[in-house]
Amino acid sequence: MSGAVALRAATPADVPVAQAIEVAAGERFRTVDLHAIADDDPPSAEELLHHVGEGTAWVATVDGAVVGYAIASVVDHEGHLDQVSLLPEHSGAGIGRALVERVCRWAAEAGFEAVTLTTFRDVPWNGPLYAHLGFVEVPPDEQGPELAAVRAHERALGLDVAPRLAMRRPVADFVG
Repeated sequence: MSGAVALRAATPADVPVAQAIEVAAGERFRTVDLHAIADDDPPSAEELLHHVGEGTAWVATVDGAVVGYAIASVVDHEGHLDQVSLLPEHSGAGIGRALVERVCRWAAEAGFEAVTLTTFRDVPWNGPLYAHLGFVEVPPDEQGPELAAVRAHERALGLDVAPRLAMRRPVADFVG
C-alpha cells in the first residue's frame, strides 16, 4: 500500500462503501474458521446513517479512496468502539490503529474517561491487537449494565462462536 492516508468524518455517501468494506473485511474470518462471522451482514444503511448524523462515524482514505471506517457510540457513559473495518489489502499499515485512535480522541473530547469495545479474544487482529493498543479485558463482573447488555445481545445474535471479551482503554492521553 502506498499513498496519502487521511481520516475524516463519514458522510452519507460513504455508507454503501462502508458496507462493502465490512463484507470484504469479514472474509478474513474464514482464515480462522469463523465462517459465520464472515457470512454476517454488514451494518444497515440506517445504522450507519445514524452514526453519520451523530458525528460518530469516520472513514480512512488513501489518495481520496475510502479504505476503512469506524463507528462509535456511548455505553455506560464511556465511548464505545462499535466497529472498525478495513479493506484487507490495507491491513497492517496502521490505518486501523489510526481509526481506533480517532475514536479515542472523540471520547476524550466528549469528556469520557475511556473507550470500551467487544471483540474475539484469540483472533490475532482482534483481542491481541487491541491489547497492543492499550485495551485491557473487563471481566463480566466489572462490566456496567449497558456493556453487559451489549455482550448479552452479541450472544443472542450468535456471535459467541469463539471466545469473546469486553475491553477498555483510558483516553486521558488523548486530551489536549
